[in-house]
Amino acid sequence: MAQKMMTYFNDFLKNIRLTENQVSELKAAHTTLRRRLEADEDLKDIVETTFLQGSYRRATAVRPRQGKRSDVDIIVVTKLDKETVTPEEALDIFEPFLKKYYDGKYRKQGRSWGIEMTHVDLDVVPTSAPSLAEQGLLENMAVLSDDDLEEMNEKAESLEKSFSSDLWNFAFAEFMKADENADWKKEPLYIPDREAEFWDKTHPLEQIRWTQEKNAKCNKHYVNVVKCIKWWRKEKYPDVKHPKSYPLEHFIGDCCPDSIESVAEGVVLTLEKIVSDYPTKPILEDRGVPEHDVFGRLSDEDYEAFYDDVCEAAIIARSAYGAETVAESASLWRELFGNKFPEAKAKEAVFTKRESASTNLTGGRFEKSKPIFIRS
Repeated sequence: MAQKMMTYFNDFLKNIRLTENQVSELKAAHTTLRRRLEADEDLKDIVETTFLQGSYRRATAVRPRQGKRSDVDIIVVTKLDKETVTPEEALDIFEPFLKKYYDGKYRKQGRSWGIEMTHVDLDVVPTSAPSLAEQGLLENMAVLSDDDLEEMNEKAESLEKSFSSDLWNFAFAEFMKADENADWKKEPLYIPDREAEFWDKTHPLEQIRWTQEKNAKCNKHYVNVVKCIKWWRKEKYPDVKHPKSYPLEHFIGDCCPDSIESVAEGVVLTLEKIVSDYPTKPILEDRGVPEHDVFGRLSDEDYEAFYDDVCEAAIIARSAYGAETVAESASLWRELFGNKFPEAKAKEAVFTKRESASTNLTGGRFEKSKPIFIRS
């Protein structure tokens, strides 16, 4: 059964990933922006380099709902001294550039500049001057790449199979397989928080590296587990704003077991881990900045509502995974994920007697013999 449903999940993932046109539009928008930033005469003495971050870069982005735009985050590494330049001043330095190229399309945000294009949202996030340890890594072509994690892995595997000694492969290994004591991992970047009036720590490079490592430990299923659960949240609760995309992704990363053998297994076990281990809001230490609580801005009330939603989702997911027929399984996954999950194919849409026992996940919380307790 698990093998048969793999095809359904592959089709589902195609339906919720960014389309080819959306990816092309994102790449055109962010490459143009990065090229302009690095070539601008007024910024040439300030901008050191740029790189991509966010769910697009980590390959965990899902297709926006109708009427919404795809988005990408661009980190702009500057030479600004956070000791002498205020967050407000740091953001204001970029306004003439934005007026020149994006007049009427930009807006100032708490920690960045937002640019609204026809089909794409760009988030421009300046940082203060990097440490010496970071400067070396920021010259790495894998860091500066336009590719997302899945594309980077495909490139690395292709080069490895061809026995190429391409410099890109060395760059990829230096970034993604860095020793845990690598100096750059201990050195976050600082972004301007104009509302709080201080420079706040962030470590997007460690978030990217951690995601790559986790995906490898999960047999390359992890980023797709994230996409599935993000889609469930977006599809079933379109008006609920919390937890936001990155906190949710981080939580999934903490709860998804290593060595999962399928996306379906990862979804079930992740949801059940949340139910069994986190009935109250946990503290989530940010990747590379452990003093940051990723759930710090999430209220107890919002977490409680989220937890109750997960309890219901976990029951459906467990039933779908353990279903006796493809038809039953597909129907339950569609109940969880909506109509982007494929219906059972005609030849499989028959409820036949199971020939062998379905695969049971170890440690399942929602076996039929066990009572389910959901908080009132």
